[in-house]
Amino acid sequence: MTISTQLHDNGTFVVTMDYPPVNALPVAGWFHLAETVRDAGEDPAVHVVLLRAEGRGFNAGVDIKEMQRTTGFDALVGANRGCYLAFKAIYECAVPVIAAVNGFCLGGGVGLVGNCDTIIAADDAYFGVPEVDRGALGAATHLARLVPQHLMRTLYFTSRTISANDLVQHGSVLETVPAADLHDAALALAAEVAAKDPRVIRAAKAALNGIDPIDVNRSYRYEQGYTFELNLIGAADEHRDAFVATGRPMND
Repeated sequence: MTISTQLHDNGTFVVTMDYPPVNALPVAGWFHLAETVRDAGEDPAVHVVLLRAEGRGFNAGVDIKEMQRTTGFDALVGANRGCYLAFKAIYECAVPVIAAVNGFCLGGGVGLVGNCDTIIAADDAYFGVPEVDRGALGAATHLARLVPQHLMRTLYFTSRTISANDLVQHGSVLETVPAADLHDAALALAAEVAAKDPRVIRAAKAALNGIDPIDVNRSYRYEQGYTFELNLIGAADEHRDAFVATGRPMND
């Protein structure tokens, strides 16, 4: 279980998540990812970051099993802080961050890609935020960057997923390609960005963040406050225990 990196000669910095079986990151993984992306943006040799994953899917969010086998609230607080820092690191990275999404992208995965600058995906990829089914909240901030408001609310309340092909129609996913071609297509896109003057690209990233209508860091932190409320009243534990025991939402 690891996060590995590779710097290409053209300035493309590839960050690969590999946490079998479903890339549900443990607490340490979120902090590691945040540090990796943050450090990449501070390296003048890096012109663009490419975030990808090995395995069956891009990301399945937090490791709920780790959370439930940990006494007290340390794992919950750690996961919330780690997710916040990872999403923030991507958004504030001084260079553009491209997400190459394979398979599923769920929960915290949507938090990651929602803060990326460009998304390219396999044609069988799909996205969703099943937080309601886990007794938690979060990543609506980032889902709202992928789809219009009413669709976001419907997806959020129902825990439905949406395909990468549909997101192309909404303009949030640039394009879809066969899964076997995803890595090469993502590298080609990254190379196109990396070839630009890095001084201009870094200025452009800062300028675009500066004109964003929503403060994504504050917005996501606000959502997390309601997650803590759900934990305090016991609802979150009930849903997580059911998921760990059955692999399904509590009300199924």
